[in-house]
Amino acid sequence: VVPSAKLARVRRERAGAPVTVIRQRMFQPAAAATHNPNNDVEVQNAATDGISSIAWSPVAGSGGVNYIVAGSWDNQVRCWEVQTNGTTVAKAATSHSGPVLCTAWSSDGARVYTGSCDKTAKVWDLATNQAMQVAAHDAPIRSLFWVPDKNFLVTASWDKTIKYWDCKSQTPGLTLQLPERAYAVDVRGQLLVCATADRKVIVVNLSQPDRPFSQVQSPLKYQTRCVACFPDQRGFCLGSIEGRVAVHHVNKADDAKNFAFKCHRENNDIYPVDCIAFHPSFGTFATTGGDGTFNFWDKDSRQRLKAFSKANAPIPVGAFNRDGTIFGYAVSYNWSKGSEHYNPRTNHLLLHPVPETEIKSRNTKTKGFGAAR
Repeated sequence: VVPSAKLARVRRERAGAPVTVIRQRMFQPAAAATHNPNNDVEVQNAATDGISSIAWSPVAGSGGVNYIVAGSWDNQVRCWEVQTNGTTVAKAATSHSGPVLCTAWSSDGARVYTGSCDKTAKVWDLATNQAMQVAAHDAPIRSLFWVPDKNFLVTASWDKTIKYWDCKSQTPGLTLQLPERAYAVDVRGQLLVCATADRKVIVVNLSQPDRPFSQVQSPLKYQTRCVACFPDQRGFCLGSIEGRVAVHHVNKADDAKNFAFKCHRENNDIYPVDCIAFHPSFGTFATTGGDGTFNFWDKDSRQRLKAFSKANAPIPVGAFNRDGTIFGYAVSYNWSKGSEHYNPRTNHLLLHPVPETEIKSRNTKTKGFGAAR
């Protein structure tokens, strides 16, 4: 089914179009490639349209099992139990009236928050399998996060606002006006970082959520695609559509530690950095890209820790589970080439077991990559 012109435009907005990188060539899979070249565990029947978000429960289930949810362009949010032997079991599903762009768990693992192109956010109670609207915007909701220290929900939208909700009232407790549409957001503790459509980066201290702590221009020349806060909340990483990551610190006293590096490139072909995800224990991180690869990195030693084999489609999202022993990622069309290139048979959710040798810093003193800015 060819999506409507309006939905196609939204998808291209999500993918970061229009693309202005002269040398960038959109992803074209090799004929002999597979969606699972690294032989990872595949979650069956993950989605019937592009996967836009995945999130792991912060709490272990009985017997140490994990739970993961995925939101997708088929308007669905699905939940699976990941057993200790790697087996996945479908547990529940819920839906919106539009594509789902973001998902987040409550701190107790009992509920999942979901945000959609239908301009609403819902809370999904997994015990009752009931979903209730808890937030609304004037445009699609791009990102959302539950902040346990403040006991509120943060939503960021293409309507150029960030809103804070107690999930009881139909009106937000606070609204923060943005200079442009929210393209990528992350929250870690008291730190909120929002990258907007005009390459602005707004940093918010959630102790004062109604005002920016600072606002800077992105250190990258091209449109921001993703952002991830450092685990120690001292800075963040930005990824752009031009195959580059910037490591940036919040305090000016740490400016000398800022740098950027190239990634997700193949010869003269340049692909977007679709997602950045930090490991929960080691402070290292993963990137996923439009080239169909994911990599593990150590920003402190400026080393790539592990490069993985290339899949036959982009990897739009990835996330580590609560203890960092599993890296979940989607091999799925990212809509960067528009609706005419969509293939509904190319949406996969994969689980990669992560030994410490792949992701733990090697503590080398040699700076392997990156240029100071």
